[in-house]
This record gives sequence, structure tokens and C-alpha cells, in this order.
Amino acid sequence: MLAVLCAFTAAPASAKVYIDIHSPSATQFPIVIAPFVKTGGAPDSAGTVTTIAGTIAGNLAFSGFFRVLDPAALDGRIFTGVTRDKIRWDRLAIIGAEALVTGSCSFAGKDRFSTELRLFDSVQAKFITGKKYEGTTADARLVAHKFSNEIFRRLTGTEGVFETKIAYVKNEGGAKEIFISDFDGHNPTKVTRYRSLSLSPAWSPDGKKIAFTSYKDGNPDLYIQDLYTATIKKASHKKGINISPCWSPDGKRIALTLSLNNGNSEIYVLTADTGNLERMTHDWATDVSPAWSPDGKKIAFVSSRAGGPQLYCLTLKTGKVTRLTYEGSYNTSPAWSPRGDVIAYTRGVDAVFNICLISVDGTYARQLTTRGSNEDPSWSPDGRFITFSSNRTGRKEIYIMRSDGANQQRITQGKGAKTDPAWGPF
Repeated sequence: MLAVLCAFTAAPASAKVYIDIHSPSATQFPIVIAPFVKTGGAPDSAGTVTTIAGTIAGNLAFSGFFRVLDPAALDGRIFTGVTRDKIRWDRLAIIGAEALVTGSCSFAGKDRFSTELRLFDSVQAKFITGKKYEGTTADARLVAHKFSNEIFRRLTGTEGVFETKIAYVKNEGGAKEIFISDFDGHNPTKVTRYRSLSLSPAWSPDGKKIAFTSYKDGNPDLYIQDLYTATIKKASHKKGINISPCWSPDGKRIALTLSLNNGNSEIYVLTADTGNLERMTHDWATDVSPAWSPDGKKIAFVSSRAGGPQLYCLTLKTGKVTRLTYEGSYNTSPAWSPRGDVIAYTRGVDAVFNICLISVDGTYARQLTTRGSNEDPSWSPDGRFITFSSNRTGRKEIYIMRSDGANQQRITQGKGAKTDPAWGPF
């Protein structure tokens, strides 16, 4: 088990913010990850030193706010150790780094290690923060994610997403099971083992539970699984479909699609504790795929009431329904940004699907993807990134990108198509 042994003396919480991530004119902040040092003990047989340093560098580069400098440009004489007094700051300034990360690791036995990681302001030759961790070599990436968040927090003043998780659906021999991985696709863990169809995972706001639809008992019923106790509850098993769950921001209710009205699909809201139902839409058309607004006052959904599937928005207080999309013949999978200003969705034109954004009043739309067929968008909890599925390599895999469409990266590997990603909370 990973342990955070201590935090070194660090700058106060009100310390300098180095990167204004809200500024449209912000430039990438140059940072260098110095080659980490092995300080003794058993051999580093698992390559833990390289894994931690490489993962930190990858995390910071993916965020879009950092320019990670090549450590090969460093003169080996710059460092005689990893602490402030062991660094030749005058020589470091030559490569233009404004921040520096150093690290040391020692190993005990074949799989245990401890590491000390430090962050410095390399312009002022000033120590900013540091942490000491101890665990097994299997914890290497977790250590890197934790310290990446520490770096991000100290330099930007906001939380990073590097310890968050993504749930998704994976095909396994004709069945579909739900998996959870790190935000970068590593450490996949199987959640369901029903050898059936389990679909549409949706995180509770506290990250402790996942709601999903499964055919494991023959009907597409709605289940809630507690990720900490592994207990599962059948939350809705009405005749017909019980699909496309989405938790309310307060975690007390779940919007979903039921077919109680003579088989016609409508949006309902289920109270998670009591099972009470409230019908939200009343139309002859098919209404599916609800998505709560961050303030809990509106629900975006998909409806065929104008012919093909299009996005609509329901204001809960008044019951007013407003159409959002007009471009594309098949628009689906709305996902409301945590910031509340835009909705990501899947737009289909001539059987080719792409991830798009639309303003909440429908006046502005932008396409983010261009390669392959792309579906199932889901936002990171800070609203800066989007995960989605794409078949651009021939098989559906999970990708992540920044919210402007930049830096699209595949995060899943191996056999079986992967779909329906859902980015978990902080």
C-alpha cells in the first residue's frame, strides 16, 4: 500500500501562482524533469525510476500548460544531488527552465521502494514543495500522478486531474463488461463479471458508486455498484428499458430512460435511496440520454420529435423544452461541461460521427474530431479535457483530448472494442 511519509517544508498555500490557466494569452510554462537518482539498496529491476519521471513528464505535457524540456540538454555537472544546495543554478538557467523537478529512489527487496520528489523555482533557485512516498513498485504510476497533481496545484493554484479515473465498456468474447482505469488508461480493473451486456457507466458525484445498465438478469435493468464495498443494488427494473443513467449534481437522483408509456421511451428522474420516480418528458417521440446541468436546473437529452435524433434542453422548473441542434442528421450523447457553458455531443453526418461542442443556448457549435468515427464524449471534472471513443485505428478505443480538441491521445490497448467512457470526479 502506498504511504505518503511526509511533506517537506514548503511554500504556504497563498504562495505565488506561476501559471494563469484562465488567461487566453498564457504560454506554456517551461519545466524540466531532471534524471532521477537511485540512492542505494536493491536494484531497480522494475524500472521504477524511469516510470515515475516519465509519467510526471507525460502528465504535465498532456495538460497543455507545460513545455517539458528534454533533460538530455542538461549538463551532467549541474547536479551533485537532488536538494537545493546540490544544484548549479547558474548553469540550469541556460536551458530556459523556470521550474525543476528532482527525484531520488531507494529500493528494499524486489518490489518495495521509497522516493523523495522535489519541485523548485529554477529562476529564483527556490524550493517550492516536496513529498516522500513509500510503497511497492506497482505504485510507481500512482506516485507520479500524486506528485503531478502537487506540481499542478503549486504552479497553477488549481487541482489537477492526474489521480482521476475513467470507466468504460469493453467487449470480451461477445459480452460487454465495465472497466475502470487511471485517467491515462493504465491499471485497468474489471468492475463487472456477468458475461452479459453491461453498458453506460455513470459515476456518482462522490466517486464511490457507478450506475449502469446490465442485461445480466435478462432485461436491461439499472444497477448501482458501490466501488468500495463491491455491493450491488438493482435500482430500477421496470418492464422495458432502464438505460442511460446520469447522476444529479447532488448525488441524490438519477436521470434515466424508461419505456413505461406503451413502450415509448421517456426521461424520468429516480430518487436513488427511495426508488421514487418522476416523469420529465411527455412526448410521442423517443426521448433518451439525459444529462444534468452542473447546477441541477436543466437536463439535456436526445429526442426524435423533429424526425432524426437531435439535442434538446429541459428547464426543470418551468418544463420548457428548447431544441439545441439543427446541423447533422444524428445527434446524440450530450455531456454537460462542469463549467456549465457548453455541451459536448456526438454529431453524425452520413454515418460518420464526430465529437462537437454546442453552447447551452444552441447559438454556437464547433467540431473537435476529424479522424475516424468518434462517439460518447465525457468531461474531466475540471472541464479542461474530454474522453471519447474512436475507431480511427480500426477498432474502437478510448481517447482523451483537451477541450479545444488539441492533443488527442489513445489511452487503451489490447483486445476488445472499448466504448462508453465516463470520466470520474476528483
